[in-house]
Amino acid sequence: MLNRFVFIVLLLAANTANAALNVLACEPEWAALTQELTGDLARVTSATTARQDPHHIEARPSLIARARNADLLVCTGAELEIGWLPLLQREAGNARIQPGQAGYFAAADQVHLLEKSGNADRAQGDVHPGGNPHLQADPRNLLKVANALAPRLAELDPANTAHYAARNQDFQKRMSAAIARWEKEAAPLRGVAVVVHHRSWSYLADWLSLKVVADLEPKPGIEPSVASLASLLERLRAQPARLILRTAYQSPKPSEWLAERAVIAAVELPYTVGGSARATDLFGLFDDTLAKLKGGLK
Repeated sequence: MLNRFVFIVLLLAANTANAALNVLACEPEWAALTQELTGDLARVTSATTARQDPHHIEARPSLIARARNADLLVCTGAELEIGWLPLLQREAGNARIQPGQAGYFAAADQVHLLEKSGNADRAQGDVHPGGNPHLQADPRNLLKVANALAPRLAELDPANTAHYAARNQDFQKRMSAAIARWEKEAAPLRGVAVVVHHRSWSYLADWLSLKVVADLEPKPGIEPSVASLASLLERLRAQPARLILRTAYQSPKPSEWLAERAVIAAVELPYTVGGSARATDLFGLFDDTLAKLKGGLK
């Protein structure tokens, strides 16, 4: 009887130690980062794909159901998901993932945000007064987010604290080495003038010392018209650029229209995990981003 009791206790302890957290990420990059830290100790899904604009998605019943069962919600924050995340949290009725709770984690809270304006006037377009939320485009930010996310995972799953700490240590080592390699490879890109479709690339430009000379959008989130593109073309004749950058989810038509007339390369960058065939994880994301940028200069 005693042996059977010990066996049951050990079995329950093993099941507890291996119990998977249920994690819902708002974007693919945070799903990928969470998976790096949890390994097989979590079920991780993403609310969006690389082919969706994270500003604008619909909180469908299937997504609400996933949020209802989540132990942890990992999002960008900085109002990137302001159009749909509050509705998702409300409709899910899951107290664990509400703002201020341990089950809600915002990556933007862990890093220094660029382009803080404090201006919330929507007449100026899709503005983010607290700062630019597209922070995953600089891999150095991933190190900071991971350092904050690993302890949060441990808070929710204390039995596996050592596991999350070890995996974070391994991630920090591998990502730091990759960043050093990428920065060496990116030397030819320093000072290169670029046009961007949207302010999706501010952190990439800051990291690699690219020079953003213009936006395709006349205001953030407002699609460019032929008239605005024609005006931009005139500006580029006085201040030339080498590349036009867009994400995998943005229409190629405006950048290709301008590229043809300005005789410069329009480059689609993956933006997040899944944005290209090569961007299957966070390391492939930046491998492919650097390759596409350098390829556009040829």
